[in-house]
This record gives sequence, structure tokens and C-alpha cells, in this order.
Amino acid sequence: MLRNYFKIAFRNLLKNKVYSIINISGLAIGMAATMLIGLWIYDEFNFDTHFKEKATIAQILQNQTLNGVTETENSIPRPLEFALREQYGDNFKHLVMSSWNFSKYLGYGDKNINVPGYHMQEGAIEMLELDILKGDKNGLKDTNSIMLDASTAKKLFNDENPIGKIIKVNNQYPVKVTAVYKDLPENCSFSGLEYLLTWEFLIATEEWVKNAKDSWGNNSFQLFAQINDNTSMEAVTAKILNVKKDAAENEAQFNPQMFLFPMKDWYLRNDFENGLQSGGRIENVWLFGIIGAFILLLACINFINLSTARSEKRALEVGIRKSIGSKREQLIFQFLTESFLIVCFAFVLALGIVLLSLDGFNTLASKTIVFPWANSIFWTIALVFILFTSLLAGSYPALYLSSFNPVTVLKGTFRAGRYSSLPRKILVVTQFTISAALIIGTLVVMDQIQYSKDRPIGYDKEGLVQIPVMSSEFVGKHDVMREQFIKSGGATHMTTTSSPTTNIWSNRSGYNWEGKSEDFQEEFAHTSVNYDFVETLGLNLIAGRGFSREFASDSSGVILNKTAVRYMQIQDPVGKLIRFNNPDAEPLKIIGVVDDMVVRSPYTPVKQAMYVFERYGNISFYNLRLNPNNSVSKNLELIENTFKANFPNTPFDYQFVDEEYGKKFRAEERIASLAKVFTLLAIFISCLGLFGLASFVAEQRTKEIGVRKVLGASISQLWLLLSKDFITLVVIALVIASPLAYYIMSDWLQKFPYRTSVGWDVFMLACIGALVITLITVSFQAIKAATANPVESLRTE
Repeated sequence: MLRNYFKIAFRNLLKNKVYSIINISGLAIGMAATMLIGLWIYDEFNFDTHFKEKATIAQILQNQTLNGVTETENSIPRPLEFALREQYGDNFKHLVMSSWNFSKYLGYGDKNINVPGYHMQEGAIEMLELDILKGDKNGLKDTNSIMLDASTAKKLFNDENPIGKIIKVNNQYPVKVTAVYKDLPENCSFSGLEYLLTWEFLIATEEWVKNAKDSWGNNSFQLFAQINDNTSMEAVTAKILNVKKDAAENEAQFNPQMFLFPMKDWYLRNDFENGLQSGGRIENVWLFGIIGAFILLLACINFINLSTARSEKRALEVGIRKSIGSKREQLIFQFLTESFLIVCFAFVLALGIVLLSLDGFNTLASKTIVFPWANSIFWTIALVFILFTSLLAGSYPALYLSSFNPVTVLKGTFRAGRYSSLPRKILVVTQFTISAALIIGTLVVMDQIQYSKDRPIGYDKEGLVQIPVMSSEFVGKHDVMREQFIKSGGATHMTTTSSPTTNIWSNRSGYNWEGKSEDFQEEFAHTSVNYDFVETLGLNLIAGRGFSREFASDSSGVILNKTAVRYMQIQDPVGKLIRFNNPDAEPLKIIGVVDDMVVRSPYTPVKQAMYVFERYGNISFYNLRLNPNNSVSKNLELIENTFKANFPNTPFDYQFVDEEYGKKFRAEERIASLAKVFTLLAIFISCLGLFGLASFVAEQRTKEIGVRKVLGASISQLWLLLSKDFITLVVIALVIASPLAYYIMSDWLQKFPYRTSVGWDVFMLACIGALVITLITVSFQAIKAATANPVESLRTE
């Protein structure tokens, strides 16, 4: 019997080739899109699963409250480590102090490469489960030791054994290679761990780190922890909550509260608002999960609509089967078998689409997803997916077709009822409501990105280059290098900064000024800069001037941004003093005010910032304004030659500031690109179903069209006759989708302090687009039917 069901199902597919192609291709595209989204979601949830002890690993964060607003910071003071070891050491398997991810120059022989990595304490090896390929498993026990990942070792040593070799860090410090570990995967939080230097090495080579040993106010470090198996994150957090507050009286005003942030939340749930977790990438996961479900639903709606629309052609078959004894359950099973067969064909086609498009999808999503051929879980899910899709697509047609009365059918009096098309119309409206909502949503996302890109950023990022110079060999050479760079003709201006132009690496507090209230808790973004800072970055001076060699007193000067002046509530700021809480420290004199620079997220307000004159060798970047009279390549060549003449053993690395700023939009642009692709697929699937229904309607009304043509109806009248019902359905869908999309996207925009609004032009564009697509889809069949020879359609009469 089962074989007979499959045979009949296969014959029906061959008999109705056009509808079979529409059904199978629509389902295949829908299933392929859903599979791609499913693989993307699986990869997102698989982040950091490389670590077997993931459930016990955490980073220690702190909440601090300034003027009633609680901010969550992942930077902590160095004394916290000592307090936790002394008071709560029995709760931790490992406590690991760490630097931030810094790139350093690693040199061996004539090779010198720029490599990202960390300074960490010895417990990192076990906590991060480093797979040691060569060397000592305790490779961080000596201060001047370094561990390399396999790729970095290959770059430096080729096939030579690196163990025991001496390499130079930043052309200064000799360290011994003690181990080589397997590269960490891309989808983990420590994928940038290409070298591992000791924590003790950082203390020995950086005076400021050594001096931070007892400073609870210097939040410049990271602290990772692995808790013991006999405790929990919540229990340890409850114990360490007030450890900083109790130990540092001066910090109590900020109500610092320490807590464990589990590794399982680092990637997907890393957004905080007023001290509480507020989401993160998990929102995008749910968003695309819903989009995937909708796309599959659209494909299933096509199947349902086309199956029920052609019910009259299957009515006689149902009548005969019932008259010779077939039970309704058997008919339902037969139609579900047809559905299952179509879904199986569609699934095979979908696999082919996924395999062909996976590389492009990886590029679009910035992923390295590999098709899980050997993953039994995937194939189990795929089987469930096929069965679920078969039931979703086939249940209603099976129940509907099997309900026909055999007497009515066999007497030849069966006709679809007046309201038989109502379910199909509802489904078409549902399809285009979803499609229209996706169109509107995608347009709003693109509009928000463009709105933020058009935001004034306070400086001229075009033609601006920054060169990392985080080594003591660059200290004190600013004036010499500035003169040589300008003399080479490659640059017109140069300055140095302690932070990149597109970020803030330091925040400072502990200041007083005239008019400051006693209970005001201040904090400023802090950057050390040099002469020509204003000119090089192309800043807009609102008041005062920039740092100048003409004024010796500028060494104790400070430039504020516009937000800082408002924040401090001072009038006529130029010439006024900012004093430190330490009475022995020389006060800072405000010499200028510049427009706000957007240096962090382009979606958030600019933070109050101060730019102080660099006096202590605190430089991290050379910033150069390229010569506009030369080509970019010519400028870079001149700058590189000058750089190499002075630092022959240091690689010439540079970054275009406009490109660095553009990276801030990558996450949203990636989401927008994915949304565009899946929206287009949703529209295509909806149009495929509409095309099939239009074909059916045209076929059903062939004789009516022939009679109307004989009686003088024009092609345009016949086109309108066949198209108006579909246009009406799409208009209804747009009326439903518009307020729905407005509500959802307005809520989505609330997470951006700097945001656009959902304007009428978005809805106008979406509506016009949907109607044009509908007309193009329906018109092909309508015009084909209207131009057909009426003699052919009326011949049987």
C-alpha cells in the first residue's frame, strides 16, 4: 500500500509539471534559507564551546555608579587579584591577571612580524586548555618566556624547531620560546591569542603596571577566573560583591560592585544597561530564527494554496476512491505521502543550494561555517525538519481534499463553494504581510546605518593615517619624525596620541574646578596628545587654540571637547584651571575647546573628553595627514621610506582612520546584508506562489476570458479583471504590515541613543515596491491569458 501511495504521488508530480516545479522550487528555496540560518544560529551558539570547562570560566567585571548612572566595566584594578586570593582563594581553581589584547613586534633573525596576544599569569595555560604541541606545558614559569601558537611559530621559524630560541619583543626585550600550542579556533573569545607572554614580564617592562600594584583607582587590567566545581557563579559573586568597596575608601563613592560574568554569556549576552544584562547578539539570533521560520512558512503557504486551488481537479479521484471503500484516514495518508515526497525532493535540492551558496554566505556573514556532513545531530534535526515541513505544508490540503462528498463529486455537481477561496486569500495576505514587514524592517536598518554614517564626527577622517608605535624606541622622537615625514612630502601634519583616533583607551577621574559641586562624580575620556593635534586631525576649534610650540606653558595645558564644557557647567572655559585632588600636582590650564569627536560607537552620545599634552612618553600612535597633492600610494611610499630609515628593524604598519571608523558599522551592516538577502528570498517565494495562483486563476477562467474577448473586451480590461483581486490582497497586506513593522522597528531603534525615525518615505517605498512586484508577477499570466486566441478556449463549447 505504501509503495502504491508513493507511485501515485510520483505520477501526480509528473502529470502537473509546472505546479510541481513551483512547489518543489519554492520549498527548496525556503528550506535552503532556513538551513543557512540554522547553520548560522548553530555557529553562534557554538561560540567558545572549544573550552570544555566553559561553565566554570568567568571574567570579573565591576559596576560603578556615577551621578546615579551605573556603568559596567570589564577593566579592574590590580590589587583586586591580591584581595581575592587572600580572602576567597578557596573558591577559585584559577585566578589569571591579564593585559588587553595588544599587538607586539616579534623578531627572529631578519624576520619581524606584528602579532596580537596577551600577557597572562601561569594559570591561563590550564584554564584556556591550550594544546601544547611542542615544549614545556608550564611554559610561563620564567619571566622572560614566551609561548607561540603554531601559525606564528611557522611564520617566524618555518620548519625550524622554535623551542629554546631567543626572539626579541618590540626590538628590545629578548625572550625564550618555551612552548608552541595549537591555534585557537576563530569562534572563541581568545582567537587573538597568537602569543602568550608572562604577567611578570609586563610588570618588569612597564613602570606604570608596577606602580599600579596598590592603586584601586587604576582600572586598566583584566581578571579571569575559573571557579571550583563545588561552588557556583552566583555564590562566588555574592562573596566578592563589595571587596573593592571595603578595601578602597576613596572608591566607595562610586559604589563599586564586583561580579563574575560567565563565559557562556561573553559572546551572546554582553550588553549591559544601568548595571544589568540587557541582551546582545542573542537578539540577532532570535531575529534571524524568526525570519527563518517565516521564510519556511511562506514556502509552505505556496504548497497549501496551490494544492487547495487545484482541488476540483482531484475531486473525481477522491470520489472514486471513497466509493470503492477508501477511508478518509487512508486518503489523508496518501496526500501526506505526496507532501512528504515533494518535501524530500525539495530537501535534496535545498542541500545543493546550501552547498553552492555556503562560501558566499560565509563571506557575507563573516563566518567559517563548514557543512556538518558527519554530524549526527544535524541529520536528526534534518529528518525532523522534513517531517515537520511535510506536516506543515500537507496537513490542510490533506484534510481539505479528503473531506469531499463522493455522491456530489460523482454526480458531477461538485463545485467549490463561494467562500472556498477565502483560506487561500488569507494565506496570500499572510505571505505579503510578512514580506512587506521584512521590506520595511530592512529599509529601517539600512536607514539607521546611513543616518549614523552621516553623523558629524568632529574631525576629518579622510586622508588621515595612524601608525602604531607602542614601543619605547619611538619615545622622544616626535619632533625629529615630524620634520622628516613633512620634509619627505608624504605628509603635511603629524601628531602623537596615546589612544587611536577611533577609540578611547583611558578614563580618568579625581579632578576639581571652580563651580564643581561637592557630590558631583566626574570621569573624563583621557588622551595624551602632542603639538599639531588640532591641525593633523582637522578638528573644529570652538574656542581658544591648539597646543603650540610658542607657549612653554602648554605642557600643562588641556583641550576639552564641547560635551566636557557642558558636563562641567562652566562658562568661558578658556584660561580656567582644572585641579587634581592631589594638591601637589600641577593644575591643568584650559587652552582650547574643540567640537565633539565621535571615537567610540557612532550610535551613542559622545563622552566628555580631555586632551592633555604628552609629557611622559605616553604615545601609542603617530597620526599623519597625507599630502593632498600626491596619490595615496605615493604618500605611503614616502612615509614608509622615512619610517624604515629611522626604524629599520620595525615593520611599517599603518591604518587608514576612515577604514578603522568604518569597522564600527560592520556588525550592523552584516545584519542589514543578511536581512536584505533573506527579505529578497521571502519576496521571491511569495511571488512564486502568486505566479502559481495567477496561472491557476487564468486557467480556471479561460472560457470566461474567451467569451469576454468575443464580446469586445480589451486586453487592458482583461488584465485588470485578472489582476485586481491580487492587488487588493497585497494592499490589505500592506495595511496590516505597516503598523506592525512601525511598532517593531520603533522599538528596535530605541536601543540606539543616536537614531533615525521611521519615516513615511520608508512605508511609501515599501508599498510601491510590493505593488510593482505584484503587478509584474501577475501581469505575465494575465496578459498571456488576455492575448490568447478565443477560438482555442471556446472550441469545446
